[in-house]
Amino acid sequence: MPAVQHLSDDELLRLLLGEDADALLSRHSLPDLFALHAQPPVVQEHRVSYGACRTLAVAKELLARALREQVCPGDVYAYPTHVRDYLRLRLADLPHEVFRVMLLDDQHHLIDDVELFRGTLTQTAVYPREIVKLTLERNAAAVIFAHNHPSGVAEPSRADEQLTHTLKAALALVDVKVLDHFIVAGNAPPVSFAERGLL
Repeated sequence: MPAVQHLSDDELLRLLLGEDADALLSRHSLPDLFALHAQPPVVQEHRVSYGACRTLAVAKELLARALREQVCPGDVYAYPTHVRDYLRLRLADLPHEVFRVMLLDDQHHLIDDVELFRGTLTQTAVYPREIVKLTLERNAAAVIFAHNHPSGVAEPSRADEQLTHTLKAALALVDVKVLDHFIVAGNAPPVSFAERGLL
């Protein structure tokens, strides 16, 4: 049997889900199947697809955990691609906004990744005091912020920029650095505030 990287998408789906699910799911793109967008998975429209959806959700969760483990041992800031991939898996398919904080030690190793605030389709209330409190409790030296835009538009708003500057100023008072803020939206690559010069 050829190595899995040489198999087609249909062949890989057949291996993962079996013959019955392959016929149903192969009509959809891989981003649709793994819900890497702002809408619910399209395969949920089909009553018979529950088992397949569950299998795909498990595969996606395992991949997210593998990416998190890849991020953990080293300097998170040195591998922004790994961080982007991880955050995209965690945030791209949510129907509501969430705000995550990646807590890092003084060597930029990941201490924890926390979903701190959850909002609605269009906004999330973020409280600087709670973020400062969390960083002190976990003895973090630096943070990376991330939130999603369920609209599918990754461009930072003026409010996003103002919030980031407010959080950066608040954390500077307790000697915690803000290394980046990512916005995740659909299939687009997450937008980095650091790369845009917005920090």
